Amino acid sequence: MDAIENIYKALLDFRRDRNWEQFHNPKDLAIAISVEASELLQLFLWKNSSEANDDRIKEELADVLAFSLLLAHEKGLNIEEIILNKIKLNAEKYPVEKAKGNAKKYNEL
Repeated sequence: MDAIENIYKALLDFRRDRNWEQFHNPKDLAIAISVEASELLQLFLWKNSSEANDDRIKEELADVLAFSLLLAHEKGLNIEEIILNKIKLNAEKYPVEKAKGNAKKYNEL
């Protein structure tokens, strides 16, 4: 079993044991991702990046990733496929010769 399969199994077992499937519809999972991402952002508010607590970053990032994986599961999406497809799309939008070392959005390159 690979790492993603192990994570899925642990997440789904945890959720099933608590009967939380009923709360994990795509809409609420998307909202949860946003809420957890906001909690992650809050760790950096009014600080230099180096001042944010690494343990708290791990916790909030884990929440974002866990809810993202659950949303992918609920929608029947293959994580590897959708991420690799997005990288391919971004490579087309941000060709190396135009984007390297540049933070502009693709339509401004």
